[in-house]
Amino acid sequence: MGRLGATEIIVILVIVLLLFGGKKIPELMKGLGTGIKEFKDAAKGDENAVAKKEDETKE
Repeated sequence: MGRLGATEIIVILVIVLLLFGGKKIPELMKGLGTGIKEFKDAAKGDENAVAKKEDETKE
């Protein structure tokens, strides 16, 4: 299995656009970004960020 070329990436993006629609994609990307940020904070062991996030969700 080799690297993805430009054509393959374009085909994947078109399929994602067809499946989810243009309005839903920004919400998905926001959720993905939040998840990645939380994962990085947890991997670093950043207790302040984790505690701050928990405080925000309690409110």
